[in-house]
Order: sequence, then structure tokens, then C-alpha cells
Amino acid sequence: MNEIEALLKILAQTVIDGKKDDTVKITNRLLELNYPPKQILDEGLLPGMEVVGVRFRDNIIFVPQVLISARAMKAALSIVEPLLSEAKIEGLGTIVIGTVKGDIHDIGKNIVTMMLRSSGFKVIDLGIDVSVDKFLDAINKENPVIVGMSALLTTTMVYMKIVIDKIKQNALPVKVMIGGAPISKRFADQIGADAYAKNASEAVIIARELIGINK
Repeated sequence: MNEIEALLKILAQTVIDGKKDDTVKITNRLLELNYPPKQILDEGLLPGMEVVGVRFRDNIIFVPQVLISARAMKAALSIVEPLLSEAKIEGLGTIVIGTVKGDIHDIGKNIVTMMLRSSGFKVIDLGIDVSVDKFLDAINKENPVIVGMSALLTTTMVYMKIVIDKIKQNALPVKVMIGGAPISKRFADQIGADAYAKNASEAVIIARELIGINK
């Protein structure tokens, strides 16, 4: 194993372990060795975050550990992303996400946002209590490939249908993915959503599938 291969393996592990300083140090070392930033992302950072996603899905780790790993990932991305932009390397696309109107819960949405960003998507987080007009404005402005909606309350989940109906009425070319504690695949089908994700790691998998990447 040469130095670059060894560093990539260690980089993935530092993300998994949430060692922010080490993640930054190894990312910079790989850049010093003239290793392409896109490959640092694809071969070191993303594989580490994928392990985090699987462990979170399987209840091996929990939200605090995920957030620590995300902090390490974010620190490395702050170094790599400007270089990707300079090289005009496109990400996987833009996702607009928000908790629907009437609902102020955002922990689940924030974890999904973090995982999507860590997986190569640009995510526009509209926050909580997001109205249909705010969703539509963001779609028109950001030209996303996917719109994500979250709800924790049974009284607010019905608002998702209002947003989906408006998207369809305006013939906007986006896929809609929904999630949250009271949401089910059956409900997603009933209101015309394109997909339902039960957790953050599944949201990443489904988002990739929605744009034609089967991984």
C-alpha cells in the first residue's frame, strides 16, 4: 500500500471516528501530494460517511456520534469544496428541503440535510414552518433535482399534499421525497410523492436513485 492509499484509508476512519483535526490534516496532506480533490472526496471522505450512515441506520451509533462525524466531514469539505468549484466539478445536484408549515421540528431534517451534503448534494435548507410559496420560490430560484419535506406532527403532514399539488399544477420538473415520524410509504403514495425515506441514511440512497445513481 502506497502513501496515498494509506492516507485515504486513514481519512475515512477519521471521519468515522469524528476526529476533526486529523481529518483536516490528512486532507491537506493529500492535497500537498497533488491528489485530486474530487478523488479525496470520493475515495476518502464519502466512504467514511457512508459507514457512519449504515451504522446510524442499524442503530449501532446514535445522533451524537453522527453529529461528531459530520463536524469532521464539514471541516474537510470546507477545504475541498472551493477546489472542486475552481475545477468546475459538479456535485450530484441541488436538493431543497424544509419542515412543512405549522411544524417547528427539525432534528430529523437537520440530520438528513447533513447526510445529503456529506454525500455530494448541494442542499438548500429552508428551515421550519415552510409555506408552499416558500417551497415554490426556492424551486424556481435554485432549480433543484429533488424537494424534500419533513413533518413530525400528524396535523401538519397533510400540508405536504398542498405543496405537491402546487408543484404538479406548475409542472415543475422536480422529484419529491418526504419523511418524518408519522409518514409512511402508503401516505407518500396517497399524496403523490415520488419517494419516502424512513431515516437519514435511506434518504441518501433514495436521493441517489431518484437522480439515476443506483448506489
